[in-house]
Amino acid sequence: MKVIMVAGGTGGHIYPAIAIMNKIKEKEKDCEFLYIGTTDRMEKDIIPKLDIPFIGIPMKGINRKNIFDNIQVTKMFLQAVKKAKTIIQEFQPDVVIGAGGYITAPVLYAAHQLHVPILIHEQNSIPGVSNKFISRFADKICVSLPNSLKLFPKEKVVYTGNPRSEEIIHVKKELKSSLGFDEKKKLVVVVMGSLGSTTMTKKLKELIPSFSNKNYQVLVITGKNYFDDYKDVVVPDNCKVVPFREDLICLLKDSDLIVSRAGASTIAEITAIGLPAILVPSPYVTNNHQYKNAKELADQGACKIVLEEEFSKDKILQEIDAIFDDKDYYQSMQDNSKKLGISDSASRIYQEVKRIIR
Repeated sequence: MKVIMVAGGTGGHIYPAIAIMNKIKEKEKDCEFLYIGTTDRMEKDIIPKLDIPFIGIPMKGINRKNIFDNIQVTKMFLQAVKKAKTIIQEFQPDVVIGAGGYITAPVLYAAHQLHVPILIHEQNSIPGVSNKFISRFADKICVSLPNSLKLFPKEKVVYTGNPRSEEIIHVKKELKSSLGFDEKKKLVVVVMGSLGSTTMTKKLKELIPSFSNKNYQVLVITGKNYFDDYKDVVVPDNCKVVPFREDLICLLKDSDLIVSRAGASTIAEITAIGLPAILVPSPYVTNNHQYKNAKELADQGACKIVLEEEFSKDKILQEIDAIFDDKDYYQSMQDNSKKLGISDSASRIYQEVKRIIR
């Protein structure tokens, strides 16, 4: 089997793409991959390190604030389609798989014009612009959350879950004691993205000292860009502050609650392990999709939502206490979260790939 994978921009697109490739490689030992991404985003560094052949094509997203910039975007799109056609004709793939990001639009459109089977995966509750555009040409559309089913042509769409969740289930647990925490006490992880957030940094600096009289422990992950901003914060004994955790999911398996954003990767992780959550959706994302991701979990009783504008030390402490003080409610959050997690999502996507190739 020969597969072109295309995804770019953020880890929320790239890591599901890698999970799909890992599953295909597991099933098809002789499979040959080619990854197409943008020339200036995360994938250009991540993918070559995995020894996967990578080709970058310049591409930018639509500018919703300045429509005149989109003249240049249109030119880039047409040039990207032309280049993608050449790549596809030379590589001769059996299938082209898109996992999101604006680079997918020209590459998958080129595949459609060359009559190559197309599968796309949507991580968020609300589809991105590229996936909405390509959905009319795709042979199969896989979605991470049930509500997304109604947003795509019903004869093409299938609920598979997020392929990252299958990998997460097999990740080895890291005990909270490895960070010096007490195994007998509950651990709350607070994280607002790998880089952090300007608005949330101010709020978290006010929140951290308030944990001093609590009987649970807290790990605050500031994000790489904002760690130095916390140097003057009084950190209580039951709290630790770190800039970043590469292997956070390992620790989440021994944690009791997470306070975080509601990106697609976060949703996949917490539902895969059934971790109760307080989700603070970023209001700065396209179509407010993080709120819709969080609402899908909240509607199923798997999380609580606190809007960024509502986030305060009193509000968060109140929500954490309410969750921990009610054992039945806490258990129901765990159970409901696990129900949304799909343990064989990457395998389901692999089966759909095989079907469209046939």
